[in-house]
Amino acid sequence: MRKITVLGLTTAGVFLLATAALVLAGLHDKLAPADVIVVPGNTILPDGTPSPRLQARLDAALTQFQAGLAPRILVSGATGKEGFDEAASMARYLVKRGVPASAIIEDNQGWTTDATARNAAALMRAHGWKSAMVATQYFHVLRFRLALERAGITVSGQVHAPYFELRDLYSVPRETVGYAVYFARP
Repeated sequence: MRKITVLGLTTAGVFLLATAALVLAGLHDKLAPADVIVVPGNTILPDGTPSPRLQARLDAALTQFQAGLAPRILVSGATGKEGFDEAASMARYLVKRGVPASAIIEDNQGWTTDATARNAAALMRAHGWKSAMVATQYFHVLRFRLALERAGITVSGQVHAPYFELRDLYSVPRETVGYAVYFARP
């Protein structure tokens, strides 16, 4: 019984350390020039506008775009259960805040983090762009970076959305497991 207790405590300790490392890395923004800022989609409200969580991602990207760190923003998502194209909603949000439509690239096939990374990589290769900055929730930064890097993209920087909610108590440990799964696969 003692061995099981020690194993359980060790496993819990390793999980907590990994979770803390993921959170700290995600909260540490690295601002660097990039060819494009990539923003993964998230929930669209019933009125067709981005949820506060998604708005925070877009606002983080907008700040870096306005600072001149990248000349374009790639918004990626799919049509969710709400029935709205996430990428189109994200693009409208950015245009209303002064981003020229010509500086926004829409990917409406970003069903998952992997799909967004693969689609971003294909679009970037097609345009000759080499580097990307990621803009997403702090707990999603590391897995999104890993997915982009595995798709052949140089991730020059990262910025987290300054938005925290009760749901993070679920999202953070889930992301720890998600990152471990991504990391372990070839």
